[in-house]
Amino acid sequence: MLVRIIGGHGGVSPGFRATSYLIDGKLLIDAGSVASGVQIAEQVLIDNILISHSHLDHISDLAFLADNCFGLKGRPFEIYTSPNIKKNIMTHLLNDTIWPDFTKLPNESNPTLRFNELPPEVPVQIGDYTVTTIRVNHPGPGHGFIIEKKNSCIVFTQDTGPTEKIWEIAKTKKNLKAIFTEVSFPNSLMQIAIDSQHHTPSTMEEEIKKMPADVPIFLGHLKPNFQDQLFKEIDQIGSDRVSVLGSDDTSYVF
Repeated sequence: MLVRIIGGHGGVSPGFRATSYLIDGKLLIDAGSVASGVQIAEQVLIDNILISHSHLDHISDLAFLADNCFGLKGRPFEIYTSPNIKKNIMTHLLNDTIWPDFTKLPNESNPTLRFNELPPEVPVQIGDYTVTTIRVNHPGPGHGFIIEKKNSCIVFTQDTGPTEKIWEIAKTKKNLKAIFTEVSFPNSLMQIAIDSQHHTPSTMEEEIKKMPADVPIFLGHLKPNFQDQLFKEIDQIGSDRVSVLGSDDTSYVF
């Protein structure tokens, strides 16, 4: 699998994009920066979209993706998520007030966006990928994904505080190649991280102990205003397994 980090940050500023990971150019995980970070010719090639939760930095570019590709694809973007997340998106974003309802445009039988329910902890075949969604500790409500294709398996949990189930399930998977997770706040903002259900470097140091052993870990969702401090504190963890997603539009092959 080719994993492209279109945007891997927990905020937006010049040089910092919100969360959007693109697998093999076809499967998108979250839509925080896909419209602003990928050319329209590439946006049109996306088939399926996984939405982890309904916070703005993970859904905002659904609006612009639909607008950019309207009338160009000939088939809908298939969005996979939970019923609650769909409800939040339809109520607060695609509500014909904030933005047009592209699940009905150009018409209901041939929409630009189409939602599909993704049940928890049940492997679902989506294109070439087997996707298992697992609830994690983050409002929205937050979910992580385990994605399998042929002999590769990758864990993605963009927004989460300390959690359990996704690591328990990940330990049952063969050929686990990588773990993509998050560190949002420096240690000095521990209480903010706890209240918002995010990680600091110190909580991530404990979280790593729960993860499958000997698998590379990629830490994203760094808040742009704290990135330099986070680099230092993550380095102090002292783990050779850990890489930091400090630059957007980078790619990895697994």
